[in-house]
Amino acid sequence: MQLIQNTPDLSAYLAADEAIDHHHPLVRETAARLVEGADDSYAYARAAFEFVRDTIPHSADSGDPRVTWRASDVLARRTGICHAKAHALAALLRAEDIPTALCYQKFDMLHGLVAVRFHGAWHRLDPRGNKPGVDAQFSLDGERLAFTPDPESNEMDYPVLYAEPHPAVLAVLRTSPDRPHLWEHLPKEL
Repeated sequence: MQLIQNTPDLSAYLAADEAIDHHHPLVRETAARLVEGADDSYAYARAAFEFVRDTIPHSADSGDPRVTWRASDVLARRTGICHAKAHALAALLRAEDIPTALCYQKFDMLHGLVAVRFHGAWHRLDPRGNKPGVDAQFSLDGERLAFTPDPESNEMDYPVLYAEPHPAVLAVLRTSPDRPHLWEHLPKEL
């Protein structure tokens, strides 16, 4: 699949915004801790991915009703759905000047992941969190995502790489009082 930047300006994929608040002290502290054990930006990106995937439970898997959407809140509360976890990973990567985009897949509801730019190409990563039947891995040599869309079931990968969270997703994350409400209102497609 050909991935398409929604803006040609690569610096947009390094910017901070309301959700990807990589200037927040907690994001900076977490990035500093993770970078200590990394030899290069590739090793750091892997460490950040594994940190978000493995130490921040997906709220549906853990049964946590809280809704987080800002990267710093995801890190502080240690919970989030796929979109929130993608915001946290994007913030950690951008904190170390690694261009990171947000991207989406369509299943029964919209699924959020990231794409990271290395060696002049974008590579999608899914920090959702593993569980039985889900084995997402850090890979620049072919995708190892949590889910593979089935076109016969009207599932799909969206090719657009967003510099900021999609407004429809962000609006629902920001206004949902709990995860059951979020599940009812999360967009099913873009």
